[in-house]
Amino acid sequence: MSLVHEFENSGNWLFRRRSWFPVLFAIPGFIILWFTDPLIIRFDLKEEVIFLAVSLAGQAIRVLTVGFAPGNTSGRNTADGQIADEINTTGIYSLVRHPLYIGNFFMWLGPVLFLRSWWFTLTFFLVYWIYYERIMFAEEQYLRRKFGDLYDRWAEKTNAVLPSFRHFKAPSLTFSFRTVLRREYNSFINIFVIFTALDFVRNCSITGKAQITPFWLYLLAGAAILWFTVRTIHKTSSLLTVPGR
Repeated sequence: MSLVHEFENSGNWLFRRRSWFPVLFAIPGFIILWFTDPLIIRFDLKEEVIFLAVSLAGQAIRVLTVGFAPGNTSGRNTADGQIADEINTTGIYSLVRHPLYIGNFFMWLGPVLFLRSWWFTLTFFLVYWIYYERIMFAEEQYLRRKFGDLYDRWAEKTNAVLPSFRHFKAPSLTFSFRTVLRREYNSFINIFVIFTALDFVRNCSITGKAQITPFWLYLLAGAAILWFTVRTIHKTSSLLTVPGR
């Protein structure tokens, strides 16, 4: 098998299992946290607000991507495979070709920084790049075959992961807050779940007691209320459904 086909096949395989990627770091992260010097991982409000802000910045990137994207486009791939009725080339997609994966990177970087381990952070950088490079390659192969020169012309002037504002185009659609709520409520709550889990493990390691720092407990409670509200609306009505989105 040629390298092109090998990269594409492995990228499609990894794409279908991308939801497992955080587990690659969550489990060893908990173990590392348990054995780290308590003085290094002690609660520091300023630091942990920064870590949370990094994750929320990633969520914001996803919001800007999803909120302007039409239905069945290059940003709407599923576990069964690629979906693309058209190419997203405006808005954030005129700055960078893979904004969702950039958003995911920062969302997961926040909890990684929580461990205060430079070598674990470096490992995350390397594994994330290797893992998602294959996925991006597979997606681009699919888009090139489907859209041909149209895709090549866009890709030629749009960087893969480093945003460039030289060819910015305003979004072709208006921002849909309802679409964002429908598609992003799970990723939003996951941010607070993982931070709270890390805090819980840290406190157990340091004090030997099962407790959660009030800062993280209150944030998780607020996020959980929002999650439950949005999920209930989504599952019981069509209020969050926007035609064509």
